[in-house]
Amino acid sequence: MSFIESMQQRYTTKQYNASKKIDSKKIAELKEILQLSPSSINSQPWKFTFVSDKETKLKLSEVSWINTSKVIDSDTVVVFSRIDNLDLFEKQIEAELPEGAVGYYKEFLKPQPEADVKAWFDKQVYLSLGVFLSACAAMGIDATPMEGIEPANYDKILGDTDHATLVAVAIGYRDQEDFNQPSKNPKSRRALNDVVKSI
Repeated sequence: MSFIESMQQRYTTKQYNASKKIDSKKIAELKEILQLSPSSINSQPWKFTFVSDKETKLKLSEVSWINTSKVIDSDTVVVFSRIDNLDLFEKQIEAELPEGAVGYYKEFLKPQPEADVKAWFDKQVYLSLGVFLSACAAMGIDATPMEGIEPANYDKILGDTDHATLVAVAIGYRDQEDFNQPSKNPKSRRALNDVVKSI
């Protein structure tokens, strides 16, 4: 299947087949894909937590609003977090990035209010989210991006103090009765000419 065909077929899964599991090799590949995700100045201000443990998923489901069943029935929940500790981030980039990238951060980003710096981090994490959803589509894995969660409670459950949850993605395989799949609910998008401009 071509990439365009994969994107035509992908959709936000509403109902999962709890008994159908993702092959461990595909999970390993998704982890590597996230590691390879692009970010401005190669900043990588993120952490990706793969949760397949049933007990942990149950706890997460209780703080996932209308997404409870998706968290429980999916094979894995991937939690996308941005670094929340600015001192830790600076140590990270000083150890790993070239002088020019570190200089860019210190000159243009660090002087800004902390909330603005963290908003810049958020944008980098969402770049990785787009890569991840596209990869899932290309690999024939169904996915549900979920902002309808309680981020602070996710952090407590996962025991993470240096990163802050932004979004989670349930992944697995659709239940054949899922009402939202394209065969039952055709994909709806604005017209191409309304969203793409050529000059």
